[in-house]
Amino acid sequence: MRYRQLGDTDLAVSELGLGTMMFGEQNPAAAAHRLLDIALAAGVNFIDTAEMYPVPPRADTCGLSESILGDWLRQRGRRDDVVLATKATGPGVHVPYLRGGKSRHTAGDLAHALDGSLQRLGTDYIDLYQLHWPARPTNTFGQLGYKPAQTEPPTNLEETLRALARFVADGKVRYIGLSNETPWGLMTFLALAREAGLPRVVSIQNPYNLLNRTFEVGLAEIADREHVGLIAYSPLAFGVLSGKYAGGARPADARISRYDRFVRYTNARGLAASGRYVELAREFDIDPVVMAISFILSRRYVTSVLLGATTEAQLHHNLAAIRTPVCKPLLKAIDNLHAQSPNPCP
Repeated sequence: MRYRQLGDTDLAVSELGLGTMMFGEQNPAAAAHRLLDIALAAGVNFIDTAEMYPVPPRADTCGLSESILGDWLRQRGRRDDVVLATKATGPGVHVPYLRGGKSRHTAGDLAHALDGSLQRLGTDYIDLYQLHWPARPTNTFGQLGYKPAQTEPPTNLEETLRALARFVADGKVRYIGLSNETPWGLMTFLALAREAGLPRVVSIQNPYNLLNRTFEVGLAEIADREHVGLIAYSPLAFGVLSGKYAGGARPADARISRYDRFVRYTNARGLAASGRYVELAREFDIDPVVMAISFILSRRYVTSVLLGATTEAQLHHNLAAIRTPVCKPLLKAIDNLHAQSPNPCP
């Protein structure tokens, strides 16, 4: 395993991290603990979760991913061996059971969220505390086109940043990050930190894969110049880039087959493009999964790639990417395909 510096911090995180979004849904506790054991044995030290996990979000399972992870940390005694990241939920009609679905990332909202996460994880500090999505109306989760809201609840980003700063001062949080954020949001948080002498954002967790390279427009330059590391999620586009859905196949145990909500990467253009990427991988005699992950690791603004494997075989398969860098001719061929079908699944 190789490691990269997280922003300007003293933390070195593994190039491949483990996401826990399905812990408590597709992965019961025992299976989730086995995935964690395998990941750490391979050198993974970066583990990411969120207060609302698992997904699909439901009131009866909310927080279960953190609890499963917390139990593993206690049972294995591995807290000091991992860089632990979690996220505070924003507003949304799909999470009405979390602060009424109206979390504005106020000081009170964030204190409630953090205290719950610390309790479930069984720890007294979080290494990287992230805002899961913006608390303001903007285009996130693949929504195209910015539509200004006619009426908008107040969102005070300085209040949010000062609340996070208090967590850092109190020792409950080491570093702070954003997720599903826009260029305006990232630059605003960085400017506020600079002007008020508050902690800087050190990371941004956004989707980034061969079917969705929108991060490269605007955000990549900010990340590179401001030393804000990209934590790339959905590297395989919900498994579409593995080729397992080719020809209309729908494996019974696959995420897209089991849950109707996972449709971001299954439109006609996305499936067609993924087929071409799979063919390209075979032309270069490289596994499509390995190619998809290694491509992301070729970007210098990337800090870690989150693996969302739900089986032991998938995890071993994904971890193999660390051993196979993408050669320059393949990178050029990937860019040629991207030019033919840019961002079919933004």
